[in-house]
Amino acid sequence: MSQRKATPKISREEIRAVYVQGEEAVIALVERLLKRIEELELLEERVEALENQLSKNSHNSSKPPSGDGFGKRTRSLRTKSERRSGGQGEHPGTTLEWREEVDWVVEHPVEQCCGCGASLKHEAVERMIVRQVHDLPPLQLQVSEHQAEVKCCPVCGMENQGRFPKGVCHPVQYGAGVKGMMVYLMEGQLLPSGRTVAVLDEVFGAAVSEGTLYNARAQCFEAIEPITTAIHTHLQKATVEHFDETGMRVNGKLWWLHVACTDGLTYYFVHPKRGKAAIDEMNILPQFQGKAVHDSWVSYGTYEGCRHYLCNAHHLRELTFIFERYQQPWAFQMILLLCTMKHQVDEAKATGQSALASEQILEFEQRYQVLIEQGGAANPPPLPVKTRGRIKQSPPRNLLHRLNQQAAVLGFMHDFTVPFDNNQAERDLRMMKLKQKISGGFRSHEGANMFCRIRSYLSTLRKQGIPVLDAVVSLFMGDPVFPELKAE
Repeated sequence: MSQRKATPKISREEIRAVYVQGEEAVIALVERLLKRIEELELLEERVEALENQLSKNSHNSSKPPSGDGFGKRTRSLRTKSERRSGGQGEHPGTTLEWREEVDWVVEHPVEQCCGCGASLKHEAVERMIVRQVHDLPPLQLQVSEHQAEVKCCPVCGMENQGRFPKGVCHPVQYGAGVKGMMVYLMEGQLLPSGRTVAVLDEVFGAAVSEGTLYNARAQCFEAIEPITTAIHTHLQKATVEHFDETGMRVNGKLWWLHVACTDGLTYYFVHPKRGKAAIDEMNILPQFQGKAVHDSWVSYGTYEGCRHYLCNAHHLRELTFIFERYQQPWAFQMILLLCTMKHQVDEAKATGQSALASEQILEFEQRYQVLIEQGGAANPPPLPVKTRGRIKQSPPRNLLHRLNQQAAVLGFMHDFTVPFDNNQAERDLRMMKLKQKISGGFRSHEGANMFCRIRSYLSTLRKQGIPVLDAVVSLFMGDPVFPELKAE
């Protein structure tokens, strides 16, 4: 990209004519030229911003792969494996297992010879060739009728009634299995309500209405409140925790979905704001005193009760953009250095070490500082052409400003409990973005809030290996499954 700035042209004769007119004319000419220069500066900034935008893709920015278009192919930051694609030779593989006990046997007799047509009905069977088929039973609703006895006491005359099971409170109703399936399909598999109705009708023969779906979801929402409250409390006490946020449409407006999570717990929160007001109302990070991993969103850094660590996956993508867009070698060298650090840390963890050698850490830090200085030399501060406001910095300088927070960037090298990136939070947000792609958004705050609470519960169950559908069915049976509430 050319760095030459366009300058307004004016002939020497025009300058002399203005000079003859006196001091005020010269001042007016200079002011006009300065204004034109400022306009050209703004135009150049806009052109550079547009060129930067066109140069970004999922490979060198946080832009999702869906925005790359069908014609673009991006390279992965991961190193190419030497193994061929597909299943590996040493992999044990899985297949259907032979069952010694089966549900039923279907016999296929031989009654007539295929050659001469003679009858074989009374001939002895020489051997059997056996094959097993694993299949689904017929899927249909089963109706159970509950009959409660009513008896009158012969002594006092009081009428007594047998007790119905918990949850059986209407003359005709759907059971826990159907309600659990409703919630599982909508909130677990992200099906819109219309498609959920169609699945229940076509697969199970249950002609439910969308109103019934919403009632089941509301019942689930209320039942899991104590569980999600406990998740929220334990996340406030975690040692290492991930934070992130993403846009979400609610009632046609841009809201923000926030997540706080560990490898075993998830908590979602939706709010019309992205910054401090939403984080305060979510009330996890304000109480948090552990190690917070997040991106460089400025609102996170305002909380001083915890230690902050930045996501290096973001740094790798931005460094790739700087190298590709501005052709600055220091950015490529920084990518190699960060990846080398991560590789050394991963190897040390695999061998049971709790820290790198002090000499190795010192060497990495020195190389890191050298590259920061090279980046600063390649990107000097812009000249102060504006009289008011903050001077706009280039993308390389903005990235260098974040990389200068060495303790937050290299925390994973000093403390093995600190992850290299914030991928845990990004993974937890990915399915929520899929919900938005399928349904477009939420019609109300209440619907978005219900979805967030239920997904917090389902995500936590999945992380802990607890069968989600069984847990939701148990919830409607009045026996909710509590995940393990651990602070780590």
